[in-house]
Amino acid sequence: MKTILTEKLPIKLWLEDIEDGAMKQIKNLANLPFAFKHIAIMPDSHQGYGMPIGGVLATKDIIIPNAVGVDIGCGMCAVKTSLTEIDTETLKKIMGKIRKTIPVGFNKHKEEQNVDLMPDNGMDGNYSDYPIIEREWDNALKSIGTLGGGNHFIEIQKGNDGHIWIIIHSGSRNLGKQVADYYNKIAIQLNEKWHSSVPKNWELAFLPIDSDEGQAYLREMNYCVDFALANRKLMMDRIVDIFQKNTFCLFKKLPCSDKNCICNCEDGIMCNYTHTNSCDFYNRDKMINIAHNYARLENHFGENVMVHRKGATLATQDTIGIIPGSQGAKSYIVKGKGNPESFNSCSHGAGRKMGRKEAERTLNLEEEMKKLNEQGIIHAIRNRKDLDEASGAYKDIKVVMENQKDLIDILIELRPLGVIKG
Repeated sequence: MKTILTEKLPIKLWLEDIEDGAMKQIKNLANLPFAFKHIAIMPDSHQGYGMPIGGVLATKDIIIPNAVGVDIGCGMCAVKTSLTEIDTETLKKIMGKIRKTIPVGFNKHKEEQNVDLMPDNGMDGNYSDYPIIEREWDNALKSIGTLGGGNHFIEIQKGNDGHIWIIIHSGSRNLGKQVADYYNKIAIQLNEKWHSSVPKNWELAFLPIDSDEGQAYLREMNYCVDFALANRKLMMDRIVDIFQKNTFCLFKKLPCSDKNCICNCEDGIMCNYTHTNSCDFYNRDKMINIAHNYARLENHFGENVMVHRKGATLATQDTIGIIPGSQGAKSYIVKGKGNPESFNSCSHGAGRKMGRKEAERTLNLEEEMKKLNEQGIIHAIRNRKDLDEASGAYKDIKVVMENQKDLIDILIELRPLGVIKG
C-alpha cells in the first residue's frame, strides 16, 4: 500500500501503475468536503466517469450517483459443478446452446419473462416510490436473464480443486443506467441551485442522504442491485440446465437429458435435477455472488458512513468473492481479510491498462488470437473490434493479486476453457 498525503484526505493505493486521468479523479475525491477518513484505490484501478473504477469512497451524510456508476449492481456469480472434466466438442456444443438461450450485447428477449423472476422489494405492485423502475418495467421484463456487452462475460473454467466452474459477470442492464442518469441529473441541478463548492467538472454531483431525492435514489439503486442479482441467477439457472442436458451422470455415465428420468445413481436417487445427495450437479444455495457497483451504509473507524464501491468488491473477514482475470488469464475465488484500511474492500478484476479504442487501434489481432489458441481456450476474439476485450487490453492479474495480498486470500485458481462475451 502506498499513501499520498498531498490532498485534504490521505490517498491509499494498492498499485503503482495509475494513469494521470485516474489520479486527477482520485485527488478530486480526496478533496470532497464530505469525504471520510481516506480514499482507498484498489490494484485494478483505472479512469472512470467522475470516480475511477476500482475506487472506494466513504462519505458522511451524502451519496454520489457517479460514485456508484451507471451499471448499478454489476457483479459476478460463480458455481462449482460436480463435473471434473469436459471434452472440447461437448464444451463447444454447450457454448453454442448458451448463445442461443441468453441474449448478449444490446439484445434482449423478444418476450417478457415471468414477472415472478423480478425482485419485489416490498412494492407489491405499488411503484409510487420507484418512478424509474415503473417507467422501465416492461423493458426490464425483457432484459432479465441477458448478459449485456462490454466486459460482461460467461466463462467455463477448470479449478485447481479439480472441478469445472461457471462464472457470470453482468449487471442491471439498461435499468441501472436509467436510474443512474436520472438521479445524477437531479444531483447536478440541485448542486447548481445550492452553489455547491464541488466543481461541476469533477462530475461528482451529490445528494444528501436524508433528502427526498437521496432517499429516492437509494431505493431505486437498491432495486437495481437486486435486479442485477436476479439477472445473474436466471442466466445461471439456464446455463446449468444446458449443462445438465448435455453432460453425464458421474456415477453411471447415463445421459440426464430427461428431467423425469431415474438415472440409477447411488441408492437409485433422482439424478441432477433434484439437486440432492452425491449426484448433485451444483448447489444453487451455494452460488457465490459479489457485486461491485453500489453504495451502502457501513460502520468504519467507529462511524456510520456511506461506502461507495465502484468497481470494487466487499472483502470483510471471511467474505467469499470472485476476482476474474482477462479471457486469457486465471480467475480466483478468494476470501476477504477484513482490512480496515481498504474499507473492507478488494479489486473486482484485473482492470484495464488501455481504453477500448486504443486497444482496437494498437493490439495485434493475430497475436491476441494466438495467445488464446495456444492455451486451448474457446474464446471471443474474432475481428479487430473484439480487441477491446483482448487479454492485452488488461493488466496482469498476477500483479493485481500480488498487490492485494493484505486484502484477500486465494482459495481456488481457475483457468479459462471457454468464453462468451457480450
